[in-house]
Amino acid sequence: MDKKTLLENGLLEQYVLGELNTEQCEQIEQLLASDVELKAHFDQLEADFENLGLENAIPPPALVKSKLLKDLKTTPNETPKVVTLNKNNNTKVYLGIAASVAALLMIGSFWMYSQLNDVKEQLQIVEMNNTELNSTIEVLNVKLKENNASFNAIINPDTEQYILKGNALSPEAKVVSYVNHKSKSVIINTERLPELDADHDYQMWADVEGEMINMGVISKDKTIMTMAYIDDAESLNITIEPLGGNDHPTVERLVTNVYLR
Repeated sequence: MDKKTLLENGLLEQYVLGELNTEQCEQIEQLLASDVELKAHFDQLEADFENLGLENAIPPPALVKSKLLKDLKTTPNETPKVVTLNKNNNTKVYLGIAASVAALLMIGSFWMYSQLNDVKEQLQIVEMNNTELNSTIEVLNVKLKENNASFNAIINPDTEQYILKGNALSPEAKVVSYVNHKSKSVIINTERLPELDADHDYQMWADVEGEMINMGVISKDKTIMTMAYIDDAESLNITIEPLGGNDHPTVERLVTNVYLR
């Protein structure tokens, strides 16, 4: 196995994913140990995969309360009084019993009404939490699809990697781009672009026969993102523009670029 075979057949990406057998892994490790440039390419690829997995962490939904019903309300038990019945007070006793039963029924009805309201409140909380959970799942599904698309584009054997290094205006800047001319896709890693103030954005441009064509504004909230693919581009360029982007590049604020092979 040589360096050309390794890069052209996507074996380095498969090695990162743990999809190769022991013999292939040993051959690749020998190449990485003997080739500094290949090792740097591998380190960057490994870092990009890690960014894909850690991009945009999603906070968990609010906790659903552990109980739907409150503890049953209890009333102190009273020791019943023993009543001796006789013919003269039978009627009064029966009326007293009837009144007590009526009072107990009224108290029971009030308690049940109170419990019903508690249950309704708990059900509303559960419904709100379910709605929040469903929204979170939808967001996760969208981000999963985006990450899968980026991942598949990066490991595609037809994808070429280009490094945009910073110039004198921003020497610490570095952007890794993945360009696939067959699928017409461009993905960039902007992790090492210096942070801008709130009034400016980075914007990417493709040079086609001397004309700068807009590829899109670079998001401040993502480190890996997809840019517009421009046919026949000779180079990729990044400038600092006013917030929201510009309709033409500010050439004197060009921070990095790379020529395409």
